[in-house]
Amino acid sequence: MPTIRTQNDEEDAPPDVSLQKQYPLWDLPVRLIHWLILLLLPASWWTAEEGYQEVHQWLGLTLLLAVLTRLCWGIVGSPQSRFKDFLRGPMGVLAYFRGASSTTPGHNPAGGWSALLLWLLLLAQALTGTVNTDDVLYTGPFYYVFDTGISDALAAYHEIIFNVLLGFIALHVASVLYYERVRKQRLLKPMVLGKTEGRVGTGPAQPVYKALIIAILLAGMLFALLELAPAPPVSDYYW
Repeated sequence: MPTIRTQNDEEDAPPDVSLQKQYPLWDLPVRLIHWLILLLLPASWWTAEEGYQEVHQWLGLTLLLAVLTRLCWGIVGSPQSRFKDFLRGPMGVLAYFRGASSTTPGHNPAGGWSALLLWLLLLAQALTGTVNTDDVLYTGPFYYVFDTGISDALAAYHEIIFNVLLGFIALHVASVLYYERVRKQRLLKPMVLGKTEGRVGTGPAQPVYKALIIAILLAGMLFALLELAPAPPVSDYYW
């Protein structure tokens, strides 16, 4: 006997995702920045270990540019890339840990703060690298902006932050595996293709050229600061 659906049944039924407009969950700038950071981190570590300090410096500046672009995109980017979409207050995070569902198809309340903390750690790592020195072959471009004691104090955190980053990245990978294998939520696929079954964006993606303009403007400001950075004292040229 066929099931008779009433009007109330139709109103209470969850929306059919297949009938919704298929907006991307993660837009192209978000995905490119994510995978770029994934490449830059090990490359930066390897060049530092092998003594390729000039290459290490440019990789660090590229990382800085990528993180700054992502932070700006968190304000003006596509719906799920914006901070207001996934950052929740303490009660919202606590409710999620108690079993409440996420209110957005993007980052859940815990994952949103985790992502922001990761970007801030990356930002701190890149910034402390600009005032770092080994006293022999390498001196960061902004080492002489501050008093030597201040620069050395900031540079001391460069390795500390990197070790914290390693632990945080390990936790991030473990979380992704947990959601993929245990909770059966696809996180990697939308970060590659933009969307996945049952999870689509809540609105149209911002044009890619906007992210490109942001990156170009930030790169211009960064290079201007590099040009304005004070040179080493004359005495530092002679041993």
